[in-house]
Amino acid sequence: MIELNHVSKTYTGKGAKAVDDLTWTVKDGRITGFFGPNGAGKSTTLKMICGVHSIDEGSIKINGHDIATDAIEAKRQFGYVPDDPDRFLRLTGIEYLDFMADVYGTPAERRASCVEEYGKRFDIYDALSSRISDYSHGMRQKVHVMAALIHEPSVWILDEPMTGLDPKGAYELKEMMREHAERGNSVLFSTHVLETADALCDDVCIIARGRKLFNGTLDELKATHPDTSLEQIFLEMTSDE
Repeated sequence: MIELNHVSKTYTGKGAKAVDDLTWTVKDGRITGFFGPNGAGKSTTLKMICGVHSIDEGSIKINGHDIATDAIEAKRQFGYVPDDPDRFLRLTGIEYLDFMADVYGTPAERRASCVEEYGKRFDIYDALSSRISDYSHGMRQKVHVMAALIHEPSVWILDEPMTGLDPKGAYELKEMMREHAERGNSVLFSTHVLETADALCDDVCIIARGRKLFNGTLDELKATHPDTSLEQIFLEMTSDE
């Protein structure tokens, strides 16, 4: 579970808040979609949850651990897939996965099982001995997804995870997200592909200009806009933003 309580963030030199008084709970056993126009504050919010950016006001807890005051334990709770997979390019895929497993103290048997299972599901198992710099964008994304799951986190956070994935890779990722939530864990992901979100999400949070416009179940959102697609609902809610 992720709990945000009156969270705000302002970047130096900018008057408007990037995130403005955001209170929100990402529940266990649910897939939560996080939507907003470009510049709405989605990536800033995710990076505050992960401890990459500091919080100016409010607090964030992950499974009860405060990301500001109990950062190490909070970070043990989640796996994070960033929106930019162009990282650790000099390492081979398996070197990066072993590095991440070492960071989290993942036992050898667990890491080997993860590498084999997810590597084969993503069709990159035989390419893990190659450098990440030689991978396509989609292959880099797949390795980062594998790295985020290698320590079996209860919370999974993904920022635009479908970008660059081939159809089979996107299918497998969606299945992994469903499986993760069905085991009683929480999944939080941001996306601009609302057709995917419509088919995948249990809960949604929509923000614009750093402020929350809606937070609830997908069914509740659709009930307020009958006979309207999620894409149309989103455009209508953010049209003034």
